Amino acid sequence: MKRATLRDIAQSLGVTVATVSRALKNYPDISATTKQTVLATAERMHYAPHPLAVKLRQKSYRVVGVVVPDIVHPFFSDVISGIIEVVEALGYHVILSQSNESYEKEIRVTQMLLATGVDGLLVCLSNETVDVGHLRALQDYDLPVVLFDKINSGLDASTVVTNDFQGAYDAVTHLLDQGYTRVAHIKGPPHPENTRQRFAGYRAALAAYGLPFRPEYVGECHAVTHSEGVTFARQFMALPEPPDSLFAVTDSVAIGAITALREGGWRVPQDMAVIGFSDWAVCQLMEPSISSVAQPGYEIGRRASELLLREIQQLRDEQPLEHDHLVLDATIKIRQSSQRPAIR
Repeated sequence: MKRATLRDIAQSLGVTVATVSRALKNYPDISATTKQTVLATAERMHYAPHPLAVKLRQKSYRVVGVVVPDIVHPFFSDVISGIIEVVEALGYHVILSQSNESYEKEIRVTQMLLATGVDGLLVCLSNETVDVGHLRALQDYDLPVVLFDKINSGLDASTVVTNDFQGAYDAVTHLLDQGYTRVAHIKGPPHPENTRQRFAGYRAALAAYGLPFRPEYVGECHAVTHSEGVTFARQFMALPEPPDSLFAVTDSVAIGAITALREGGWRVPQDMAVIGFSDWAVCQLMEPSISSVAQPGYEIGRRASELLLREIQQLRDEQPLEHDHLVLDATIKIRQSSQRPAIR
């Protein structure tokens, strides 16, 4: 029989999970009537605290679990550096795992990290993740979870993200301010909030400049890869009226698009300007150098870690968790690939 969770009891009584948790811990701010009702319901539903959650309260573990889609990705490498900087300074260790952008693997690795007895989790959701029930279940075991970069509003948790909307808006207006009027966009999958925000920023910039949205100028990635950048750039070049500029959802997609453009005999930026997102170090080394929207990966890692460690301490002090939602600024790095050549 499936073991009842705090959430099951809360739903049965029509109260919050926090109320159930505080009632079971005999907090003085919960009325005697509510405590009796919660205790009776917990007994009727055969609730028992998860043994690992009990161990966490009894012993001072010092381990933080981190789940990212790709450990060697330049952006996530920066995030991980920021995480380690904060948690190791306070005597914690880090267990890293990657989902490979797979929802099923994300479930497996988060359950594995729970089983190892981590104090809390820092998670960047996979591109496939829509249902966050697996993370909600971990919270029911009194395991704090903080989301970063790719988040889901369906989970009541602290979050740290880049201002993806503003970054995309600024990238597209940079192109429009130079006189480009046919701006294409290679967007990300429909589920991740960050790629949705980048698409929204793209559309908002067009609208602000009175330009129509042209569906033929938009390609949607499935896996957000270099090869998809190649594919969509070729499609754009084959249009009766090709775009004159391109905003790509990531730098890998932008590099793929530039590869295809050059193979097709197009010059960047003379025939098509290109700007990416994330600002990988390689953008400065390419020829032409690639314009991009820089994300503060290191700072995202630091701030997410600070939020998680605060929640771990709140849990140890038997205080209700306080969630924050931080949005960090993105900045445009203008290089050769998006600058309109001077007319001579």
